[in-house]
Amino acid sequence: MALDSRPLGKMLDDVAAGHIQLPDFQREWKWDDEHIISILATVTMDYPMGVVMTLATGGPGGKFKTRPLQGVQPADGVKPEQLLLDGQQRMTALYQALKAGRPVDTVDQRDDPKNLWYYIHIETAIDPKADRESAIRSLPEDKIIKPLGRRAGLDLSTTGLEYEKGYFPLWYVFDSSQIEQWQWGYTEGDPERRAAWIEFRVAVLEKVQGYSVPLIRLEKDTPRDAVCTVFEKVNTKGVQLTVFELLTATFAGDEEYTGEHGEFHLPDHWKATRDELTAAYPVLGGLQNTDFLQAVCLASTYNKRNVPTSCKRRDLLDLELADYLEWAPKIADALHWAGEFLTDQCVFRAEDLPYRTQLPPLAAIRTVLGRATDEPEAREKLAKWYWCGVFGEQYGGTADSRFPRDVEQVVPWLDGGREPESIQEANFVRQRLLTMNSRNSAAYKGVFALLLQGECIDWYYTDKPITGDQVADGTVDIHRIFPAAWCDKHGIDAQRRDSVVNKTLLSGRAAKTLGKNAPRMGLEMLERETGIRPNWLDDALISHFVQPEYVRFSEFDAFFGNRMQELVQLIKRAMGRDVTA
Repeated sequence: MALDSRPLGKMLDDVAAGHIQLPDFQREWKWDDEHIISILATVTMDYPMGVVMTLATGGPGGKFKTRPLQGVQPADGVKPEQLLLDGQQRMTALYQALKAGRPVDTVDQRDDPKNLWYYIHIETAIDPKADRESAIRSLPEDKIIKPLGRRAGLDLSTTGLEYEKGYFPLWYVFDSSQIEQWQWGYTEGDPERRAAWIEFRVAVLEKVQGYSVPLIRLEKDTPRDAVCTVFEKVNTKGVQLTVFELLTATFAGDEEYTGEHGEFHLPDHWKATRDELTAAYPVLGGLQNTDFLQAVCLASTYNKRNVPTSCKRRDLLDLELADYLEWAPKIADALHWAGEFLTDQCVFRAEDLPYRTQLPPLAAIRTVLGRATDEPEAREKLAKWYWCGVFGEQYGGTADSRFPRDVEQVVPWLDGGREPESIQEANFVRQRLLTMNSRNSAAYKGVFALLLQGECIDWYYTDKPITGDQVADGTVDIHRIFPAAWCDKHGIDAQRRDSVVNKTLLSGRAAKTLGKNAPRMGLEMLERETGIRPNWLDDALISHFVQPEYVRFSEFDAFFGNRMQELVQLIKRAMGRDVTA
């Protein structure tokens, strides 16, 4: 890294020639009129505009797809020598206003698109008491501002009117022949104007022409992750770039691939992959592009010698397009398999998936082992690993450090090796059931998936177990067993009232019939409406681990204690581990 400075005119020449361009992950330029006037005032007074940062191309950190600054049209085949990491807004505004020779593509204070020319009023600019921003004026494309109310109009539509009004076109500032020609027209036969021009040249023109831009130059050997980190640190809007955005620019800039196949567009590839997956398995509807990249990175690094399995941000940024093209189709196939696996676990919808973050290691494990994961013993072990993750609540927050360990330990375990740490460390505390009260909890979602696995039967439609289709179409949802109104009336505390222990999967029809009444009355209503025998309805309750006699006699405390114990046993069987009292 080197700290330097460079004449503004030279930098704008390089911008115009395409020698300075943007990495494609930079967001679009869109400064408004007010910001442009402010930067022009800064430069015309030779005040500091802030440091600009560039990166030399040709190294690992600069292998991005690039694009010229907005409004620049370099010659065909020109390749950038420097990438502009910080200063896009300022340099684009200065290029368009001072160099391009055409109206600036900007917006007004209401964010409406405007094409504006920028002038500086000579008399105001040389007045030491005047504010410099008041000397700079923007005019629409026809260079005419019409009078409106008390606002005076301004017509600079001809060069003669520019001379008459004393407004110098700022886009001439680096064009000596245009300056000379405009000077003669403005000062001809007028000694006062000649004197004003001399002051203006010293006070404005020479300051702009001699302006030095503070510059930090990153050398071409700067690593890619360092480039991205530096960019985010200096990004004045404070919006962190996603790995996906950065890799989109990196892959599109892969010259070896593009030379033979044309530009690779990561978003298109991801969209096609995601659409195919979610059409087949709605449970994958929440899958994020970063999840997919993590799975690719896990599989890629696992299969490389002398490279630790990993999927941290830095590792994702180091993904090469060749690695992505090799492993992405395999991960896509593995995610199809994962959709089937989750269906077997009775998780059918994205909103019912306990942890989306379990998908990357699951897909990577399938990719590494292939069809070996279809063997009954392997499938049983994977289910144990899955439920230990859910009820051990191991995948909340940032879990990317756990993913590599899962892949490295679950793969040999399925082949007869040692049980992975993710299972050994998994622990579910009995009292946790009291605080599981909404889908915000992964374990809460897990309980209802286990109920479906146990083939629980609806209390209205008792002819067959509740199906995944009924869950998927909303026919069946989560409802309280002892209604909230009844609990409040009988002094049941809110924690137990809202706990997963007092909830189960029921059809909307069953929940409506149960209503807000005492549970005993609700069951009697179900029997009258459906004609079901009481002992058959009791069997349906038992399939939800609900003891009928406690509900029929409205014995909440007995019901709650018994069902809590039943759910503990259900979770224990799924995890294959003891539950902490």
